[in-house]
Amino acid sequence: MEQTDLRVSAQPAVRPATPRQRAARAARNGGEPTLEFAERVPYDAYVHASTLHRLQQPLSSDPGEMSFLMVSQIMELYFGLTCHELRETQRLLRADRVWDALAPLRRAALHLEGLNAAWKGLRWMTPADFNRFRNLLGEGSGFQSAMYRHLEFLLGLRDETLIRPFRRQTDVYDELRATLAAPSLWDDVLALLDRHGHHLPADLLGRDVTAEHQPHADVEAAWVRIYAESGPENHLRMLGEALTEVAEQFGDWRQHHVKAVQRTMGAKVGSGGSAGLAWLQRSMARVVFPELWSARTAM
Repeated sequence: MEQTDLRVSAQPAVRPATPRQRAARAARNGGEPTLEFAERVPYDAYVHASTLHRLQQPLSSDPGEMSFLMVSQIMELYFGLTCHELRETQRLLRADRVWDALAPLRRAALHLEGLNAAWKGLRWMTPADFNRFRNLLGEGSGFQSAMYRHLEFLLGLRDETLIRPFRRQTDVYDELRATLAAPSLWDDVLALLDRHGHHLPADLLGRDVTAEHQPHADVEAAWVRIYAESGPENHLRMLGEALTEVAEQFGDWRQHHVKAVQRTMGAKVGSGGSAGLAWLQRSMARVVFPELWSARTAM
């Protein structure tokens, strides 16, 4: 499915009113909402709602295409929001602020929960419904979502070949290369564990981060030790649970994607040229934060 860039031009931030300003405004209006503004409505100046609602440009007259297009755009926004939270988590973990890192990590899990809920907006779509406009998408496919690739790379799912479609979009390509060349969230977690006394091999910590992390017995053993420690101050165990929730919600999204493809096109070849359903099913074998899951067998 084709993805639309929902980024809007930067505007000066609208400063929120202070409690005193809000009280004065309420008194001036007698408790009624303000209905007249000298210029742009403040809500639209902040949210850019009028811009967002002009970004839907269906390719057909089929009324169902709007659902497909807008849900795709909503998912793009959720991809970007989740990436934002994961990058904030990384910044805090690198500063050893583990307690503070829990907040953006938990927000990321909630955003992924919202992302999963977006699939419900497409449950009405049968193959016949999709076929009414699918041919107009050409080679457009969700496989080509750059923001989704950023999300996968941040979670540690790395494959350099997947950024090749963006080579002629130099700004997008350069941003993807930068994310691929930087440590993933899981790489930062492993470095944190090592700094906090759960020593890991130097070759693991110093590996080429552009390659996908492979499960390691020492990492699994570290998590077994962490979960064995009791007490409410076990911040690393709380980190492990927050990471597990993110991994689970992301796994649920991938499963929902498989089900949506099965519902709307069965095992047909994907519009972007991939094997469609078979390709998605194979990709699910790549596990996010693998040692957090395997360690549970030894706990």
